[in-house]
Amino acid sequence: MTGLVEHTELILDGTKIGWHLDRVRAWERGERIAPITIDMALTRACNFACGYCYAMLQENDRKVMNRKIIYDFLEDCAEIGVKGISLVSDGESTISPVFVDAVRRGAELGISMACGTNGFVLTKPKLEEILPHMTYLRINISAGEPKRYAEIMGVKESWFDRVCQNIRDMVEIKKRDKLPVTIGLQMVLMPEFEDQIMPLARLGKELRPDYLVIKHCSDNEDGDLGVDYGAYEKLYDTLHAAEQLSDDEYKVVVKWSKIEAKDERSYQRCYGAPFMIQLSGSGLVAPCGMLFNERYKKFHIGNICEERFKNIWASDRYWEVMNYLASPEFNAQKMCGSLCLQHKVNEALDAHRKGSITLRDQGGTAPMHLNFI
Repeated sequence: MTGLVEHTELILDGTKIGWHLDRVRAWERGERIAPITIDMALTRACNFACGYCYAMLQENDRKVMNRKIIYDFLEDCAEIGVKGISLVSDGESTISPVFVDAVRRGAELGISMACGTNGFVLTKPKLEEILPHMTYLRINISAGEPKRYAEIMGVKESWFDRVCQNIRDMVEIKKRDKLPVTIGLQMVLMPEFEDQIMPLARLGKELRPDYLVIKHCSDNEDGDLGVDYGAYEKLYDTLHAAEQLSDDEYKVVVKWSKIEAKDERSYQRCYGAPFMIQLSGSGLVAPCGMLFNERYKKFHIGNICEERFKNIWASDRYWEVMNYLASPEFNAQKMCGSLCLQHKVNEALDAHRKGSITLRDQGGTAPMHLNFI
C-alpha cells in the first residue's frame, strides 16, 4: 500500500494515516474521534475561472465567515484535537479579508496550517506575513506558458507573469529566513492539457519550488466535467519525461496511484470522513467536498456561521452521517464522484478492516506534513 510504510521526507501520493494509530484505534473502539485534518475554504468566491473546477459543481447557500467565526472555529479545533487545517476546499481563501489572521491564529493555537491557492494575491508583503506560520503553501498552476495558462485557468495572460513572480518571492523568503515551509506547485491534469506537462515541469525547475505535483482531475458522479479517464494512459511517456527533470532540490511527482486507478474504487464504505472532513467556504460542515451541493442535503451536518464547531462535532447528527457512510447502506462505488480527497485514506482503512494490510506503528522518521493525512 503506497505511503503506509515508506519513510520518505514528503509523501505526495499516499496517506499518512499509519502515523496516527492512536486515533485509528480510538475509532475502532467506537469512540467519537476528532478529525486529524480539516480541509476548508474561507470563502466560496474565487478570482479565477478554471475550466476543471469541481467547486463550481457544488453550489450551496453562501454565508460570510468573519474574524470572530474563524477564531471561534480555530479555538474549537484546537480544543477537540484537530491537528492540521488546509485552506483549499471550494474557494480561494487568500482573497478572504481574514486569511492572514486565520493562518496566524491557527499556528498560535498549535495547529499545522497550509493553503492551496492560485497565488495571484500573494504578493511579497502578504507572503512575509504568512510564510513563517505555514507548513506548506501550494500554488495551483495547470500550465507552463502564458497563453495556455490564460485559456485553462480563465484569466488574462498577464496574470501568469504575476503568479510566477509571487512564486519567486515565496521561494526567496523561505531561503532567506530558512523557513521550514514547503513550497509546491500543482497541476490538475486533464488529458487535453498534455501540451503543458513539460513546459510546466521546466518552469518549476526555473522557479525552484520544492516540488511540482501532477494529479488527476476529479469529476462528479454525473461526469459533468467530462474527464476521459481512459485517455490518461496516452500521457504516461510524457509524465515519465517530466519526472526526469527532478533534481536534489526540486521534485516532479506524478500521482500515479490515482491516475492509474482512473475513476475506479476498490472499496464501498467511506471510513475516511471522521479522520479528514471538509468545510465549504460557506461555513457548511459536510463529510467531503463532493457532498456540498444542496442536492446532498441529507449529508449536511451544520454551519459554523450559525453554531460552534465543537457543538456540531459533538452532535448526534454529525455521527449519524459518519456512521451511515461507513455502513452497508452506503456504496462509494455507486454514490460518489471520482477520486475524492479521502480516497487514499479510505483505501488504507478499508484494507486494514478487511485484513489485507495491517496498520502498525511506523517507527523511524515521520514524514513531512504529518498532520495532513
